[in-house]
Amino acid sequence: MTLASLSPQAALPSPATAVWQLGPVPVRAYALCIVLGIVVACVVTELRLRRRGVAPWAVLDIAVWAVPFGIVGARIYHVITSPGAYFGEGGDPVRALYIWEGGLGVWGAIAGGAVGAWLAVRQLGLPLTAVADAAAPGLPLAQAVGRIGNWFNNELFGGPTTLPWGLEIHRMDPANPGHALRDDSGNPILEQGLFHPTFLYEALWNVGVAGLVLLLDRRFKFGRGRAFALYVMGYTAGRFWIEMMRTDEANEILGTRLNVWTAALVFLGALVYFVRVRGPQEFLVPVGGVAAPLAGGGAAGGDVSQVDVSREPAAVGIPSAYQVVTEEEFRRYRETGEVPPAPAPAGQLDPDDDSDGDDDDRTGVDGEPVPASAAASPESAGEPAGAGQPADRDGEPADAGAAPGTADRDR
Repeated sequence: MTLASLSPQAALPSPATAVWQLGPVPVRAYALCIVLGIVVACVVTELRLRRRGVAPWAVLDIAVWAVPFGIVGARIYHVITSPGAYFGEGGDPVRALYIWEGGLGVWGAIAGGAVGAWLAVRQLGLPLTAVADAAAPGLPLAQAVGRIGNWFNNELFGGPTTLPWGLEIHRMDPANPGHALRDDSGNPILEQGLFHPTFLYEALWNVGVAGLVLLLDRRFKFGRGRAFALYVMGYTAGRFWIEMMRTDEANEILGTRLNVWTAALVFLGALVYFVRVRGPQEFLVPVGGVAAPLAGGGAAGGDVSQVDVSREPAAVGIPSAYQVVTEEEFRRYRETGEVPPAPAPAGQLDPDDDSDGDDDDRTGVDGEPVPASAAASPESAGEPAGAGQPADRDGEPADAGAAPGTADRDR
């Protein structure tokens, strides 16, 4: 009689193998689930970024930075919070590099991924908050997919249960990771009893969080990172109670698992941010490297005869920066090609605002005073704006080579 025959029939079986050989290359279910989760997050984020004005496939440029940083951060968090297996008695420090054996902390993944994303968006000229809000529903979906890898690894389960969805757990072979121990007859050995499938609880919870973010974001149009904060609050609320059901070894503080404390603190931080930060949903207009839509060309019912076909088409390329606009301004840009005026840089006075009647108080972009003679418009001096060039609102000739509406890419 084997341990497998002593185990009652379970509603949820577990795989006895989590790795397969494709010639000399091992194919690991855990890695496949992580990769598939990344793809899901990228697809959702890409669709949401496009709807908000970002050039196609920008998410790939972001993922190139965010994914490696996220994996490194996840592994570092796991090793720091579970150092015994690597640096304790009988531990092997080299195994800290064996991420295919499992052990990725989601808290480190979020932190590391955020650093990588920040580096990427600075190069793309995108505001980090707009990207975070676009990614908010895709991240919990990615985490849900990734949790299926824990099922293949027979890990992250809870205590014993008699519920009809109780989970069978195989006794895995430490000398042959990804494979269950087998008895003399070659049958995989099961642990006695059934267990709470906490990985499944978290996966289902994460799908619910994604739906909640989508629903509330559509209703309230969150901006400035508030949709991302909502995702963090939803995830950590579920992780708090699910973590307390797990029975695998973990570091504890005051008799409570470290991840429970982490979930509570991160939830409070996200809640404070969500309550204190306000702002409209962010839409983006590309600046530099991309031609604006022709006036009337994108408007519903626009007359083709109104399109100026005589002018040279502008070169199309990757935007060098983006300007944050309101939803109304974004719709107008899409329909007419009208680029909203860029906001004045911090510390620069509105050139039309001279409430004290003194032209000497105007400042330039470097904060230095601009002499009244230099600040005066050509028109006031009796000079033309420039042959064939329209004058801007300050009276200076419009710079044909400058991209309209350029804003600070680090905004």
